[in-house]
Amino acid sequence: MNDHLLYAALSAAERGWHVFPLRPRTKRPALHGEEQCPQIRDCAGGHRKWEDRATTDPDRIRRAWADLPFNVGLATGPSRLLVVDLDVPKRSNGDTPCGATTFQALCERAGQAVPDTYRTRTASGGQHLYFTAPPGTRMPNSAGKLGRLIDTRGWGGYVVAPGSLTPAGAYTVLDNRAPVPLPAWLHGLLSPSRSAAPSRAAIADRAFRAHRYALRGLEAEVWSVARAMQGERNSTLLSAARALGRFIAWGDLPRDVVEEALQQAGEAAGLSPRACTATIRSGLNWSIAHNSQRRTA
Repeated sequence: MNDHLLYAALSAAERGWHVFPLRPRTKRPALHGEEQCPQIRDCAGGHRKWEDRATTDPDRIRRAWADLPFNVGLATGPSRLLVVDLDVPKRSNGDTPCGATTFQALCERAGQAVPDTYRTRTASGGQHLYFTAPPGTRMPNSAGKLGRLIDTRGWGGYVVAPGSLTPAGAYTVLDNRAPVPLPAWLHGLLSPSRSAAPSRAAIADRAFRAHRYALRGLEAEVWSVARAMQGERNSTLLSAARALGRFIAWGDLPRDVVEEALQQAGEAAGLSPRACTATIRSGLNWSIAHNSQRRTA
C-alpha cells in the first residue's frame, strides 16, 4: 500500500504538482497545525502551513511516505492549477442534478463544449477537472459560483490526488491527457466582480473619520479571511468580525464598511454569501455588545 501511494505522489510531482500527505484513508492533512508546531525542520523559521510545505522534491516525498500509507494531497495554488470539483448530491434525490450535469448545462448555455482535459473520478462518484491557471493570477477557491455542487480549488485549496483511497472508494484517473489552460469564458465567470479586499483609499473614502489603527486592523483581517484555507474559513471570518466589532462600537469604522469588506473577503475565500452574512452578523453583534466602552491603554 505504501508503494502504491508513494508512486501516486511521485507521479503527481513529475507533472510539477506540489503534494503533501493526507491522513491514511481520509481527506484531511496529516501535517501538524500551528498550535502543535514544534518550530523545527521546515518550521524552524516559523510555522508553515500545508500549502507552503507541499513539494515536488522526490527525496522529501520518499521520506514522507516511507512508513505510513498517507493519501496524497495536491496543493492547487503552488501547482499553478485551477481544479473544478463536480460533486454529487449527498443523498439520492432525483430532483437534484449532479455537478457534472450542471456543468454541462453551463457549457451549453455559453455555447461551449465541455473541455477535454485531465479528469479524475472522486471516491464519492464526482469528478475533478484540472486546468492550468492563467499566468500571473492567484485564483482563489470558490463554492457554488459556477452552479450548485460545483466548487473550484486554486490558491488556499487542495484536492485529493488519484491513487488515494478512502472508505468510500478510490480516486482514479478518467482522462490522463495534460491539463489544458482554463478557458477564458470560465475565467470570466470566476473573476470577482468586486475586489476581495477593498483598497485603503476606497475604505478611507467611505470612512474618513476612522483612526489609522482601525484601518490597518480592517486591512489585516480582510487579508486573513481572503487567504483562509479550507476547513478554517468560517472560523477565521468569525474571529475577524469579533476583532473588528470593537471599532464599530467605538465609532472608528462604520458597520456597513466592515460588513461589505468581510463579505467580499469571505466569498473570495469560497464561503457562500448566506454563510458569510450570518457569520459576520453574529461576530459583529457579539463584539459590539462586549465593547460598549473603549478600553484605555
